[in-house]
Amino acid sequence: MTILNPYLTFLGNCEAAFTFYKTIFGGEFTYLGRFGDMPPQEGVTISEADKNKIMHISLPINDTTTLMGSDTGGDWGAKIVTGNNISLALGVNSKSEADRLFKALSDGGVVTMPMEDTFWGDYFGMCTDQFNINWMISYNNNTP
Repeated sequence: MTILNPYLTFLGNCEAAFTFYKTIFGGEFTYLGRFGDMPPQEGVTISEADKNKIMHISLPINDTTTLMGSDTGGDWGAKIVTGNNISLALGVNSKSEADRLFKALSDGGVVTMPMEDTFWGDYFGMCTDQFNINWMISYNNNTP
């Protein structure tokens, strides 16, 4: 089954926003990672000011939906404008399904990050479709 979750991007106040959402929806964060937790990457320098910003956070709001988010990074991060700071995140059951959806959604659009294995364990990619909708596609073979 494919799962669709909203993914919100912030300009440095992601942690405050998700702390607020947690007071409304309850529950606990299932993941909270900061840019400073990332392993070194060629061509990416994380400033001291960005190291404490949120790289990814997850807050389940019911049995099937998780609110996810992050802050945008420094010069290497996406340029966020209110209105393009929401992505649709698809969690799929196989690499082949991830590749199929990514290829179809990115056709005529822009690949932001090609599908690839990531340091957090997912096979993951991002694109903007031909209608300027942002998509994140993820497969984790450890997901039940």
